[in-house]
Amino acid sequence: MINNEIRLNKYIATNFGVSRREADDLIAAGRVKINGKKAEIGMRAHEGDTITVDGRNILEQEPIYLAFHKPVGFVCSRKRQGDTPTLYELLPKKYQVLKTVGRLDKDSSGLILLTNDGDFAFQMTHPKFSKIKLYTIEIDRDLEPLHQQMIADFGIQLPDGRSQMGLSKIGESRKKWDVSISEGRNRQIRRTFEALGYKVVSLHRYKFGPYELSGLPEGEFTEVKKAL
Repeated sequence: MINNEIRLNKYIATNFGVSRREADDLIAAGRVKINGKKAEIGMRAHEGDTITVDGRNILEQEPIYLAFHKPVGFVCSRKRQGDTPTLYELLPKKYQVLKTVGRLDKDSSGLILLTNDGDFAFQMTHPKFSKIKLYTIEIDRDLEPLHQQMIADFGIQLPDGRSQMGLSKIGESRKKWDVSISEGRNRQIRRTFEALGYKVVSLHRYKFGPYELSGLPEGEFTEVKKAL
């Protein structure tokens, strides 16, 4: 229900699980209609209006939760960054309105969740809910024991705050590690190791809260149930 009036992009963002900028992109692409007529950027929605995206009433949409195995070489934004493709190019059109729950950078692979449920996205990403994320990484040289202790026990001071994470060695190599972290700051794992002089050469997320890849092939997706 719309109380009096509200900016259309804000209404879509609130009820469709996207950002206001993404809502404007949907409007500009001609995918939004108000009472059967094509909407325009800057319009306002009023009480009693019927607003649709791709012909579907926003208020009647079913919540969708998607698990996707992102390959290396794709970004999580809706628009290409130069010649770099987006993961949305690998999804059918019906899922291209979904919003990613957090991100992985172009050079990382693994589990990405997508949804049109804004509350779900908030609860999965806000630091106060402490959703654990698990990764496997490889760095360019052996991690010194002192640096392992610094990262795991004390944390590394980055420009945007202290970064602390769990580390578990994979096999005998000191280059390959399991990493657990409950935060989700931009490129946090890579920046943490870079601060100590290491380069992360591969990074793969295999678990996010209660969700796991569980054998999902690279580039493939599956709908999952809501689980917090």
